[in-house]
Amino acid sequence: MLTRHRQLRFRSVAFVRQAAIAFVVLSVTNLFSNTSTASAQASPAQATPQPAAQSTTPAQGVTRSDLSVDSDPVRSPDPDTTNTSAPAGQVQRGKDGTYSFHVDVDEVLLDIAVVDQKGRPVLDLKRGDFSVYEDGAPQTTTSFVHQDQPVAMGILIDNSGSMVDKRSAVNAAAMRLLNESNSSDAAFVVNFNERAYLDQGLTVDRVALDRGLSHFDSRGTTALYDAVAASAEELSRHATQRKQLLLIVTDGADNASRLTLADAIHRVQGLSGPVVYTIGLLYDTDRKEYQKARDDLEALSAGTGGLAYFPRSIDQVGEIASEVARDVRNQYGIGFRSSKPASLGGYRRIRVEAHPSNHKHLIVRTRPGYFARTTQQKSTQATADASPKPDSGSQQ
Repeated sequence: MLTRHRQLRFRSVAFVRQAAIAFVVLSVTNLFSNTSTASAQASPAQATPQPAAQSTTPAQGVTRSDLSVDSDPVRSPDPDTTNTSAPAGQVQRGKDGTYSFHVDVDEVLLDIAVVDQKGRPVLDLKRGDFSVYEDGAPQTTTSFVHQDQPVAMGILIDNSGSMVDKRSAVNAAAMRLLNESNSSDAAFVVNFNERAYLDQGLTVDRVALDRGLSHFDSRGTTALYDAVAASAEELSRHATQRKQLLLIVTDGADNASRLTLADAIHRVQGLSGPVVYTIGLLYDTDRKEYQKARDDLEALSAGTGGLAYFPRSIDQVGEIASEVARDVRNQYGIGFRSSKPASLGGYRRIRVEAHPSNHKHLIVRTRPGYFARTTQQKSTQATADASPKPDSGSQQ
């Protein structure tokens, strides 16, 4: 069931071979020595770890990790450049040239896109130009930044049978997005049909991501909601970047998920992110499915502060990918501490307005709300974050 955490484990081919050899040697020894039985029943800490459940795509012979399978957690391969001495609400440059945005744990963080009536980004706003409201009550901002910050993103691509003729163009568009994004952005690739497969773990390596995009075998049905929930969980557990997003490309409505649309949106909102961008290739979909798919994609994006795109042909997908990259790189970051006690918990609605003196009729987009975490929930999360994680091997 996808109500549990999705956690993944990667191991190198060499490790798997060594485990297999060790098993064969142990089996042979058992045939000739009674003492080997006691050795084989050693404590769990000494037992040979078993690889996570995997599936192989017959067409390419590619080994893939199933997002719906629970296994041990994986650390992000990207260096954590967090400088704990940095003041809250400020961007700090690490020794490796990457940037990190430091905030207080009680701060609510908003990624905000502002455009004029023609859809052009507005890039000259100041902190005082914004007003933030929570459940209708004005809030005092505690941090502000307008800088291209590194992002962690999940790229989710429909791998159902109807996508077979569209994958080449979609893969090229995904690479265009990656190449036009911040060079420090990390991403992972999920190809999904009735199951979601993590075909490349979180990495900044564009070559590895391109390889992950090529691991497709278009067939089966579409479990979109399940893939969204599992991918949001993947980001929340393994990304070190504060800014997070999911890009979803599909050509039809969900017809195979265990979760509902409301479940998927609630799961994403409950994790305080990520922003969801969707691309619906619905131009050749029948009318009934078209409306359901469009409504779903718009709801996923609107519920998280993202955008939904519906190209009229496959040729427009590349330009949409470029637009997503521009939107993400030109956003403002604003933080505030809620005027409501954290002990109240619950969902809180957010509204942000921009009223600069030199612009009129601006359109402001951010997530519509968040679930407040109580002190107990924060303490539980802090304990989980501080707990030692098992060695998970290497990722690309």
